Amino acid sequence: MKRNTKSTLNQFCCNYVLLGSVEEAAVKAGCPRENALSDGVNMLKSRKCQQLIGQLRALLSDSGNIASGLNRLAFGSCSDAVYLLFSDELPPADVIGKLDLFNVSEIKRVKGGGVEIKFFDRLKALEKLFELENALSDQSKADSLIRALSADGEREDFDDN
Repeated sequence: MKRNTKSTLNQFCCNYVLLGSVEEAAVKAGCPRENALSDGVNMLKSRKCQQLIGQLRALLSDSGNIASGLNRLAFGSCSDAVYLLFSDELPPADVIGKLDLFNVSEIKRVKGGGVEIKFFDRLKALEKLFELENALSDQSKADSLIRALSADGEREDFDDN
């Protein structure tokens, strides 16, 4: 019976957060492949592991900012860009500075004096929002699984049987 080291547990947690696979994370943390799944599950049962996974996810996650940016792309107004496009003359710099051009991906002058404005793709932003929602839902399901596995009892160690 071999006790889990702090280094192995830390490596497992980091790899689990990055890879999402219990078995692969355990192998990368140094567990033998034939025991990796059971060793990984046993590590997930420990309170220290659950806390570290939560902290790592919080550090690596920027889902709030990402979601708000995607929402702006998907549902934001393009009225300021249309105003700019149909202006007879270029507005003063202080007016341009106040325009909401978040949805604009490119502005360029074309030959003949016209202006071309390209917008970010709203459908792609919606697709990415959908993917983000699914990822967060999957993360929530994984957290529920970890809590269910730890309901048997809090374990800080795992066996190398």
